[in-house]
Order: sequence, then C-alpha cells, then structure tokens
Amino acid sequence: MEVLEKMTTAFEYYEAKNFDAALSVIYELEKSAPEVKRIFMLEAWIYFERGEYLRAFDVLEKLLSRLDISVPYEKFLAAQTANRLGEICDVLALAIEAVNFYRVAAHLHHEPPRIFASMSNAIFVANALENFSHGDFNELYAEYKNFLSDVVPFAPKIYNHKKIRVGFLSGDFFNHVVIRWSGNIITGLDKNFFEIFCYASNVQNDNITTFLRDTVDTWRDISKLSDEEAAKIIRDDEIDILFDLSGHTAGNRLRVAAYRPATVQICGIGYMNSTGLDCFDYFLSDVHCVGDESWFTEKLIYMPQTHFTYMAPAEKKILDEPPCVRKGYVTFGCFNNFVKVTDKMLSVWKKILDRVSNSRLMLKHKVFDTDEGKNFIGERLEALGFDVSRVDMSGYSSDHLEQYNNVDIALDTFPYTGGVTTCEAFWMGVPVVSLYGSRHGTRFGLSLLTNVGLPELAVDNVDEYISRAVMLANDSELLTTLRRNLRGMMKKSPLMDGDTYTRELEKIFAQILLDAQESYLREKGEGTRD
Repeated sequence: MEVLEKMTTAFEYYEAKNFDAALSVIYELEKSAPEVKRIFMLEAWIYFERGEYLRAFDVLEKLLSRLDISVPYEKFLAAQTANRLGEICDVLALAIEAVNFYRVAAHLHHEPPRIFASMSNAIFVANALENFSHGDFNELYAEYKNFLSDVVPFAPKIYNHKKIRVGFLSGDFFNHVVIRWSGNIITGLDKNFFEIFCYASNVQNDNITTFLRDTVDTWRDISKLSDEEAAKIIRDDEIDILFDLSGHTAGNRLRVAAYRPATVQICGIGYMNSTGLDCFDYFLSDVHCVGDESWFTEKLIYMPQTHFTYMAPAEKKILDEPPCVRKGYVTFGCFNNFVKVTDKMLSVWKKILDRVSNSRLMLKHKVFDTDEGKNFIGERLEALGFDVSRVDMSGYSSDHLEQYNNVDIALDTFPYTGGVTTCEAFWMGVPVVSLYGSRHGTRFGLSLLTNVGLPELAVDNVDEYISRAVMLANDSELLTTLRRNLRGMMKKSPLMDGDTYTRELEKIFAQILLDAQESYLREKGEGTRD
C-alpha cells in the first residue's frame, strides 16, 4: 500500500509540474521497489519535459532492456518507452535511431491510434535521411499497410450533386503552419460551385478554429470518433473529393482515408512526400517541386506555379539594413527543425564559414533550450571540425520571427528542406540558399525561391550551394536590397496570390472528379459495399 501511495504522490507532483518533489519520491521508490518499472518511465518523462534529453534517454534505454514483452502490461510499457526514445532521438537529430525506435514502438503497440502514430513518425523522420532509398521507403510503407489489414474500403461511388462536395481532413485546424498553407483553399473555393466540409480531429482549438468553423458549409468534429466511424460520416456526407492535409505528420487520420469514403482522395500541402498508401488517387504538387515521380504511389497533380499559398503572420518590423552592415560580419542562420540537419550539411556549412572570414552561424531549435542540448550538439560540431565559438545556439523564443533580424542569409537543409521556415525568412527579408535533388521533399526550396523570383539561389550541387552563399555574403548591397524588398516580392508572387491559385485548383478539382466519373461508368456493374 505504501508503494502505491508514493506512486500516486509522485504522479500528483508530476501533474502539478513540481518536478523536484516528484523526483525525490521517485528516487526513493526506485531504491525500495525497483520492480515497479513504471516509476522509471515517470522519471524519464520528467527529464524529457525539462529538456534533459540525454538523461531521459539513459533511463528509458535501461528500462526497455528490463521489460518482458511476453507480459501484456510490460509490453505496453515497452511500446511507450520505445516511442519516447524515438521522440528523444528526433529532438537530438539522431534520425536513423528515431526511425528505428518508432518502428519498434509500432510493432509493440496494440491500439491502432498508437500503432499508426508511431509508423507515421518513422516515415516522417525518414525524410531527413540522405541515403534513404526507394526500397527503404517502400519497406516502411509495406509495414504501415500491414497494419491496415482489418480495414475494408468502401466500393467506389459517384454522386450527382449540384455542387462539388470537398472535404478537408486534418488535425491542424488551428493556428498551425498547415492552415497558413491551405487556408486560401478552405475559405476561397467558390461557393457557387463547391460545398466545403471540414473533418477536424484536432484537440487544440483557437480563434482560427472558430473562424474556419463559421466559414465552411459543414464542420464535423471527429476527434473522439474511431477511424471507421469517421469514415462512415464522410461516406454519409457523400463527399466527392476528400483532401487530406496531414500525410504522415502528427495527429493525422490516414486510417480514415484508408476506408476510401470519398469518390476521389487527394493528399498534399501538409506533408512533403508520398503517403505510400493505395487509398490516395492524387498528390498535389507543382511543376518545380515534382522531380522524380517514381517516389510516389499517387498520381501527381502539377500546379503551374506553386502547390500552396502562404497566409502570412503579422508584419513584424524588419530592420532597414542586414545585420552585417551594423555588426561588421555576416551571420548565416538555420531555424529549421534540427532533425533535418545532417552531418553532411553541417560539413557544407563549415566550408561556407571557412570561406567567409569572421562569419557566424546561428542555429535555432528547442534542443538548444538547455545547456545539455547545447553541449550535445556542440560536441557533434567539434567532431566535424567546427570552431564552436563561431556558432550561436538559440532555443525556443516567442520572438521567433524577430530573430531573423539577426540573420543575413538563411541556409536551407537537405534532403529535408524547409517549408514554413523558408517562407518566414522571406517574410523577414532574409534570402535563403537551397540545395535540391530528385526527391519531392528536397525541392521545396527550389519551388519557393522560383516563385518568389530568386531561382538562382536554388542549386543542384554542393559546390554551387557554397558559392551562392559566399557570393551573397560578399555583397552587402544586394543583401540590403533584399532585406528591403523581399517581403514585397513575396506579396506580389504566386506564393501569396490566393485568388489565382484557388481558381486554378477549382479547375483541377472539377477535372479529376470528371475523370473519376468517366472511369466509374466504364467499370460500372461491380458490386458495392452499400
């Protein structure tokens, strides 16, 4: 009874964020009742929340080795432990380790939401791996689809509505980057010809949620519904085109789409690569971003300019001159999720620093919230030959956008390039140098730079990447011009021309639905689930 009471006390302290008090009880329990393995997990959870990722990793790695997965409860703990180890590796930019832990977690979980969350996490992080091949991705897709064996899709069905019914499926209907990219479609489709439905699985809600709910024709909260229940609602709504905005990002409901509740199903905008799933007919892209189509299981839609538009945040003040003018040295910066930063990319950045005297590199990510995180990444940089005194490591801050006033040139990551971070850099007058390859997710920078009018800053080889960065660093006049004009260039570009973009997409929606109708008529006579 005493052990149970102490565990309850520890959890109460944890929930109250009184971590020191919780740890005091936990340490006592670990000595007196080490067989209570759950308490070690709580210890790691606290370290994780405090940003002590290495300490959390050590505790969880030891715990995982002690758990007996033949015991149902310990298997449950093992699944949670492996998933959290994946999250820690994700933060620490240990991408391949994160992928592997997420895969382990998926195979240990028994609840579908947890299984698919872990598999999607593995697939998502794999995009940051430079040498991840077609075959590697296909292996992950096959694992994911094996977990869908219980799903019985609805048979194809065609409707004859006066207006095309478009349903948007997402867990991000709040102040989220996905809405900055998709808001113009959701709110801008011509209501004379389209009827808009939103299927929201997000738990977080805000004023953006309220605005969207009040703007669209029909709002469905599916956050508490099973995947099959949600799919049945979409089917009953007779949706012509279902547009998934999440792909393999957090909070997705791809399993809902696996039931094929709509006539035509599209993915894109919120995710940069193929879903690998047979339930999607199309993936929305553009002529610049497409690259090698063989990476996709979906048929690609080629938008003529950009495959998303950007709804910009408030106009934060931009200083008239780049920081190099007032500081006397150039600052390169990368504010991307740090799991995207490979050793090869860091080595390229070091070469840039070596060629631009007195220059500095500013890195910004939550891994730098603590000294432990800074030291861990600092050791990685030193191993690659960096003079760490020239690298500024900045953690999370509420003035994220204003921090671009301290950056002269943004350096994009590869192979997983920036999306919203690139848009934010443009918005704050900071040029971005980007490297692209054949894979779709490597070409966001190419598409964004081309659309904003700076295609020469997107290159297909490392030597040119270095040269363009050095060229910009040696031209303070050009940097000043860009600082003063990039936001205006962005406003006038296809990236912020929501009307033209939406009208083009309306034509595409009408055409792909017509194609589906014609295909259905050709194959008419097959049985249906209804």
